[in-house]
Amino acid sequence: MSRPYDMTGRAQAAERTRDRILTATEDLLATRPIDEVTLPAIAADAGVSVQTVLRHTGSRDGCFRLVAQRVQQRVSAQRGTSTPGDVRGALEGLMGHYEAEGRLVHNLLAQEPRDDFAAEAAARGRAYHRAWVQRCFGPRMRSSDTSEVDALVAATDLSVWTLLREDLGRTPTETATVITRLVDALLEDS
Repeated sequence: MSRPYDMTGRAQAAERTRDRILTATEDLLATRPIDEVTLPAIAADAGVSVQTVLRHTGSRDGCFRLVAQRVQQRVSAQRGTSTPGDVRGALEGLMGHYEAEGRLVHNLLAQEPRDDFAAEAAARGRAYHRAWVQRCFGPRMRSSDTSEVDALVAATDLSVWTLLREDLGRTPTETATVITRLVDALLEDS
Protein backbone atom coordinates (compact mmCIF):
# COMPACT_ATOMS: atom_id res chain seq x y z
CA MET A 1 0.00 0.00 0.00
CA SER A 2 1.45 3.36 -0.99
CA ARG A 3 1.31 6.47 1.14
CA PRO A 4 -0.05 9.69 -0.31
CA TYR A 5 2.63 12.29 -0.95
CA ASP A 6 2.49 15.03 1.71
CA MET A 7 3.50 18.49 0.49
CA THR A 8 3.19 20.03 3.96
CA GLY A 9 6.89 19.76 4.78
CA ARG A 10 7.91 21.14 1.41
CA ALA A 11 5.44 24.02 1.68
CA GLN A 12 6.69 24.89 5.16
CA ALA A 13 10.30 24.83 3.98
CA ALA A 14 9.39 27.11 1.05
CA GLU A 15 7.64 29.51 3.43
CA ARG A 16 10.71 29.59 5.70
CA THR A 17 12.93 30.30 2.68
CA ARG A 18 10.65 33.10 1.52
CA ASP A 19 10.65 34.54 5.03
CA ARG A 20 14.47 34.50 5.12
CA ILE A 21 14.57 36.27 1.75
CA LEU A 22 12.15 38.98 2.90
CA THR A 23 13.93 39.41 6.23
CA ALA A 24 17.26 39.75 4.43
CA THR A 25 15.77 42.31 2.03
CA GLU A 26 14.24 44.27 4.89
CA ASP A 27 17.46 44.23 6.91
CA LEU A 28 19.41 45.47 3.90
CA LEU A 29 16.86 48.21 3.19
CA ALA A 30 17.19 49.37 6.79
CA THR A 31 20.96 49.62 6.72
CA ARG A 32 22.21 50.24 3.18
CA PRO A 33 21.61 52.54 0.25
CA ILE A 34 18.99 50.99 -2.01
CA ASP A 35 21.40 50.63 -4.92
CA GLU A 36 23.43 48.24 -2.73
CA VAL A 37 20.38 46.05 -2.08
CA THR A 38 21.07 43.75 -5.02
CA LEU A 39 19.85 40.25 -5.75
CA PRO A 40 23.28 38.79 -4.87
CA ALA A 41 23.30 40.71 -1.56
CA ILE A 42 19.78 39.54 -0.71
CA ALA A 43 20.65 35.96 -1.62
CA ALA A 44 23.87 36.01 0.41
CA ASP A 45 22.13 37.42 3.49
CA ALA A 46 19.29 34.90 3.16
CA GLY A 47 21.69 32.00 2.63
CA VAL A 48 20.18 31.05 -0.71
CA SER A 49 21.02 31.39 -4.39
CA VAL A 50 19.97 34.29 -6.60
CA GLN A 51 17.82 31.82 -8.54
CA THR A 52 15.99 30.93 -5.32
CA VAL A 53 15.32 34.62 -4.63
CA LEU A 54 13.94 34.99 -8.16
CA ARG A 55 11.79 31.88 -7.82
CA HIS A 56 10.19 33.26 -4.64
CA THR A 57 9.86 36.94 -5.54
CA GLY A 58 10.24 37.28 -9.30
CA SER A 59 12.74 40.15 -9.16
CA ARG A 60 14.51 42.66 -6.95
CA ASP A 61 11.46 44.91 -7.23
CA GLY A 62 9.35 41.91 -6.26
CA CYS A 63 11.41 41.61 -3.07
CA PHE A 64 10.81 45.29 -2.37
CA ARG A 65 7.06 45.02 -3.00
CA LEU A 66 6.72 41.99 -0.73
CA VAL A 67 8.70 43.72 2.02
CA ALA A 68 6.50 46.83 1.66
CA GLN A 69 3.39 44.64 2.09
CA ARG A 70 4.91 42.90 5.09
CA VAL A 71 5.85 46.19 6.76
CA GLN A 72 2.42 47.70 6.01
CA GLN A 73 0.77 44.75 7.77
CA ARG A 74 2.93 45.35 10.82
CA VAL A 75 2.24 49.09 10.74
CA SER A 76 -1.48 48.44 10.63
CA ALA A 77 -1.15 46.11 13.62
CA GLN A 78 0.99 48.64 15.52
CA ARG A 79 -0.98 51.78 14.71
CA GLY A 80 -4.35 50.78 13.35
CA THR A 81 -6.02 49.44 16.48
CA SER A 82 -6.37 52.45 18.76
CA THR A 83 -9.82 53.90 19.29
CA PRO A 84 -10.33 57.39 17.84
CA GLY A 85 -9.79 59.89 20.65
CA ASP A 86 -7.62 57.50 22.71
CA VAL A 87 -4.49 59.64 22.68
CA ARG A 88 -2.49 57.38 25.01
CA GLY A 89 -3.34 54.25 23.02
CA ALA A 90 -2.52 55.97 19.74
CA LEU A 91 0.84 57.22 20.99
CA GLU A 92 1.70 53.84 22.48
CA GLY A 93 1.10 52.25 19.08
CA LEU A 94 3.10 54.98 17.36
CA MET A 95 6.08 54.50 19.68
CA GLY A 96 5.97 50.75 19.12
CA HIS A 97 5.89 51.36 15.38
CA TYR A 98 8.84 53.74 15.47
CA GLU A 99 10.88 51.42 17.68
CA ALA A 100 10.25 48.51 15.31
CA GLU A 101 10.29 50.26 11.93
CA GLY A 102 11.86 53.69 12.51
CA ARG A 103 15.35 52.89 11.28
CA LEU A 104 14.05 51.27 8.10
CA VAL A 105 11.74 54.21 7.35
CA HIS A 106 14.47 56.73 8.18
CA ASN A 107 16.87 55.02 5.75
CA LEU A 108 14.24 55.05 3.00
CA LEU A 109 13.42 58.72 3.62
CA ALA A 110 17.09 59.63 3.23
CA GLN A 111 17.04 58.06 -0.24
CA GLU A 112 13.72 59.48 -1.38
CA PRO A 113 15.17 62.14 -3.72
CA ARG A 114 17.10 59.61 -5.80
CA ASP A 115 15.09 56.39 -5.70
CA ASP A 116 11.56 55.72 -6.98
CA PHE A 117 10.84 52.91 -4.51
CA ALA A 118 11.89 55.11 -1.58
CA ALA A 119 9.87 58.05 -2.92
CA GLU A 120 6.76 55.90 -3.34
CA ALA A 121 7.15 54.39 0.14
CA ALA A 122 7.62 57.86 1.65
CA ALA A 123 4.53 59.23 -0.09
CA ARG A 124 2.41 56.31 1.13
CA GLY A 125 3.83 56.71 4.63
CA ARG A 126 3.07 60.43 4.77
CA ALA A 127 -0.50 59.89 3.60
CA TYR A 128 -0.96 57.09 6.15
CA HIS A 129 0.48 59.21 8.95
CA ARG A 130 -1.77 62.19 8.19
CA ALA A 131 -4.87 59.98 8.03
CA TRP A 132 -3.76 58.32 11.29
CA VAL A 133 -3.45 61.72 13.00
CA GLN A 134 -6.91 62.75 11.82
CA ARG A 135 -8.46 59.43 12.92
CA CYS A 136 -6.74 59.20 16.28
CA PHE A 137 -6.79 62.82 17.40
CA GLY A 138 -9.78 64.14 15.42
CA PRO A 139 -12.30 63.57 18.24
CA ARG A 140 -10.08 65.62 20.58
CA MET A 141 -9.51 68.50 18.15
CA ARG A 142 -11.77 71.55 18.21
CA SER A 143 -11.59 71.97 14.45
CA SER A 144 -10.22 70.19 11.43
CA ASP A 145 -8.17 73.27 10.58
CA THR A 146 -5.27 72.30 8.35
CA SER A 147 -2.73 74.00 10.61
CA GLU A 148 -3.96 72.04 13.64
CA VAL A 149 -3.62 68.76 11.77
CA ASP A 150 -0.22 69.89 10.43
CA ALA A 151 0.98 70.62 13.97
CA LEU A 152 -0.04 67.16 15.18
CA VAL A 153 1.52 65.53 12.11
CA ALA A 154 4.77 67.36 12.87
CA ALA A 155 4.72 66.55 16.60
CA THR A 156 4.31 62.84 15.88
CA ASP A 157 6.57 62.67 12.83
CA LEU A 158 9.38 60.13 12.61
CA SER A 159 11.88 63.00 12.50
CA VAL A 160 10.96 63.94 16.09
CA TRP A 161 11.44 60.34 17.20
CA THR A 162 14.78 60.22 15.32
CA LEU A 163 15.95 63.45 16.93
CA LEU A 164 15.13 62.19 20.41
CA ARG A 165 16.19 58.54 20.08
CA GLU A 166 19.12 58.71 17.69
CA ASP A 167 20.52 62.24 17.97
CA LEU A 168 19.88 62.95 21.66
CA GLY A 169 20.13 59.35 22.87
CA ARG A 170 16.84 59.36 24.80
CA THR A 171 15.31 56.10 25.97
CA PRO A 172 12.04 54.87 24.50
CA THR A 173 10.23 56.03 27.66
CA GLU A 174 11.82 59.48 27.57
CA THR A 175 11.00 59.79 23.87
CA ALA A 176 7.37 58.81 24.45
CA THR A 177 7.12 61.34 27.29
CA VAL A 178 8.34 64.22 25.11
CA ILE A 179 6.09 63.34 22.18
CA THR A 180 3.12 62.93 24.52
CA ARG A 181 3.80 66.37 26.00
CA LEU A 182 3.87 67.89 22.52
CA VAL A 183 0.59 66.23 21.52
CA ASP A 184 -1.11 67.09 24.84
CA ALA A 185 -0.08 70.73 24.51
CA LEU A 186 -1.42 70.92 20.95
CA LEU A 187 -4.71 69.26 21.89
CA GLU A 188 -5.16 71.55 24.92
CA ASP A 189 -4.66 74.59 22.71
CA SER A 190 -7.12 73.38 20.08
